[in-house]
Amino acid sequence: MKQDVRIGLIGTGIMGKSHAMAYHTVPFIFPAAARPVLELVADVSEEAARAAAEATGIRRATGDWRELVQDPAVDVVDITTPNVLHKEMALAAIAAGKHVYCEKPLALTAADALEMTEAAEAAGVKTLVGFNFLKNPAAGMVKGIIDEGGIGDIVHFRGTFDEDALADPRAPFSWRFERAVAGAGALGDLGAHVINLAQYLIGDIDEVSGQINTRITERPVADGAVGYGDKVSEDAPMRAVENEDEAQFLMRFASGATGTIETSRIATGRKLWLTYEVTGTAGAVFFTQERMNEVKLYLTADPAGQQGFKTVYIGPEHPHYANYFPIPGMGLGYNDQKVIEAHELIEAIAEDGPLYPDFRAGWKTCQVIDAVLRSAEERRWVRVGEV
Repeated sequence: MKQDVRIGLIGTGIMGKSHAMAYHTVPFIFPAAARPVLELVADVSEEAARAAAEATGIRRATGDWRELVQDPAVDVVDITTPNVLHKEMALAAIAAGKHVYCEKPLALTAADALEMTEAAEAAGVKTLVGFNFLKNPAAGMVKGIIDEGGIGDIVHFRGTFDEDALADPRAPFSWRFERAVAGAGALGDLGAHVINLAQYLIGDIDEVSGQINTRITERPVADGAVGYGDKVSEDAPMRAVENEDEAQFLMRFASGATGTIETSRIATGRKLWLTYEVTGTAGAVFFTQERMNEVKLYLTADPAGQQGFKTVYIGPEHPHYANYFPIPGMGLGYNDQKVIEAHELIEAIAEDGPLYPDFRAGWKTCQVIDAVLRSAEERRWVRVGEV
């Protein structure tokens, strides 16, 4: 009989729904020694929690996240709340002996993320941070190419995450614009994904030089809760935006490679424009999330007259794809990345195996975010970990 890994899910928003769907899907895609069971959901609104439980088949609901953390029937605390709550919730879960799965960024600051990391490591619990783009089989393919020396010594990384979901100045103020609740703006919400990918593919980032800008300096305040795509009346009161709409920075890796990352939440026309290109001495790879089921590969060893970027489709030879389809080109979607993420969590708990990206990886990403913000403020190169 399979072991049940019982999940306590905190949050019923976009990511809460994505996580719930992922847990339900895992048993259909990944045969394993354990299966996830959605035991309890918590939300600041008990009504929302009960509605989510009824809609998604979660066994129980509560309006108090502390009740969830202390519940003996919960093995994993899954945090999908605004960023300011991550630290308190995670530390409470760790103290209760629970494994923790937390959305990114891990914390408002690297100092908070380190405290969470050290607590988890001391307690011996499993941790996972929701850098879901890392779970695309394409990222595993690129990692394999790099690690096997397929494109030679790595020279440069170029990454972008642009999105226009908040490009409309009438998009209402939400917690994402409030520094005390969100921390960084586009850099933490979007750029964190690319930073983590760069660290996964190339290694530690040593120093950065960045700039940030807030182009839309105030937003209308809605009467009640708001989500992406919502608009408010023309006469709504305005509130100042407290974090950056866009960020760009140069970086130097410990390996000697260099790189650039840019991100914007007001990039008109861009829809989930996450891209990265890695240049080596013997080739290059390029990926865009808009075509998430393929990678562009260039090899200098190709014969003269046949050189150029070629398309390589993700397929059964790449991480986890074979669990979905037996042939290349069938295609995965955004939520499949979350399914893979949830599977790896359940598998690591059942088999006492490693997890990546864990809280330590999440802390390293927070270190880079802090360094970029300091660099932008002081207009100088900043060593990662200096802040």
